[in-house]
Amino acid sequence: MGPVELLHMSVFSQSFSPCGRFLAAGNNYGEIAVFSLSAALSPDATALSQKPVLRFPAHEGPVFSLLSTDCQLLSSGNGEISCWSWSELIKKNVKVLWTKRPNYKSSLEIPEINSMSLNQRDNSLVFGGGDNNVHILDLEHGVFKAVLQGHTDYVHCVSVREREAEILSGGEDGAVRMWDSRTGQSVHCIEVHKYESCARPQFGKWISCLTTDSDWMLCGGGPSLSLWHLRSLSPTSVFPLPGVQRQTTFYQDMILAVGEGPVVSHCLLSGKVKAQIPCSPQSLNTLQLNTSSTEHRVLTVGGSSDQIDVFTNLSYRTFSLSF
Repeated sequence: MGPVELLHMSVFSQSFSPCGRFLAAGNNYGEIAVFSLSAALSPDATALSQKPVLRFPAHEGPVFSLLSTDCQLLSSGNGEISCWSWSELIKKNVKVLWTKRPNYKSSLEIPEINSMSLNQRDNSLVFGGGDNNVHILDLEHGVFKAVLQGHTDYVHCVSVREREAEILSGGEDGAVRMWDSRTGQSVHCIEVHKYESCARPQFGKWISCLTTDSDWMLCGGGPSLSLWHLRSLSPTSVFPLPGVQRQTTFYQDMILAVGEGPVVSHCLLSGKVKAQIPCSPQSLNTLQLNTSSTEHRVLTVGGSSDQIDVFTNLSYRTFSLSF
C-alpha cells in the first residue's frame, strides 16, 4: 500500500479476541489487521510490536463491523458477513470459514452491513444496514431466520437487550425501534429528534450510535447524545457534545463517546462532560474496551487515520498501533 492510500486510510471497526490478547481492526480498504496486545504492552515492546502480526484482505469494500464470539471473528462488508477462526488467525492462517449473504430484494444494490450484535440467548447474530432491515442469522445452523421490517431508511446501529429478549435498532429515518426478539414484532418506536432537549435540526435526525445496558440506552447522531430510561421511554440526560457521536459505551459510572473531533469524551451519567482526552486521528469511528483480560485491560480508539490509539489509563494515550 502506497503513501496515498495510507494517508486516506480509516479504521471503521475493532474487536478483541476472546482471550483478550489480540485486537482485530478493519479499514476502508477491506483489510483486517490483527495486533498482538501482549507484545505491544510488554516491557520489551519495540516499534515492531505496534504493527500487525497479520494483515489480510477480507471484503471488497470497507470492513464496517467486527465482532468476536467464543472462538470466531465475524466481519461485515457490502452485503455479506464472513467468519474466521481466532485460533487460526493467531497462527497466521487466513482461511474464511464461511461467508453468508441475506436474500436481498434487488440484486442491483448491495447494501452495506454496518452493525452487528450477538444475541447470546439463542446464539444468533443481529445485524442491520443499507436495506432498511434488521436481519437475524442463526449461528448454530447457519441460516437466516428473521427479517425485522419497520425502518424506512438505512439502519446504522443495532443492540441486544438479552434480559428483556429485545433488540434495538437506530436508523437514518431518526427512529430507534425496539423489537421483541422472539416474535420479530416492533414493540416501541422512539423518534429522538422530536424531543426538544435532544433535537439538533442543523445536523439532521439520523441515529448513528446506540448502546444498551439493562434498562438504559445511549443514542446519538444528528440529535445530541442522550441517555434514556427504557422503562419510561424518556431521556434522563442530554450530553452537550458539539459534534456527531459515532460510538459510545457505558464504563463503570461513566459514559465514553467518540465521533467528530480528535477526542474521547468522558461523561457522567448526569449529563456533565468530565474530560475530553486527545487522540491522534482527527475524527473517530470506533472505541472498544478490552474487558475479557485483566492484564490487557485497554481502551482502543480508531478513526480517520492508519493509527489506533491505545489507552492503558483512560486519562491519556499510551501509544498507537498502526496498520
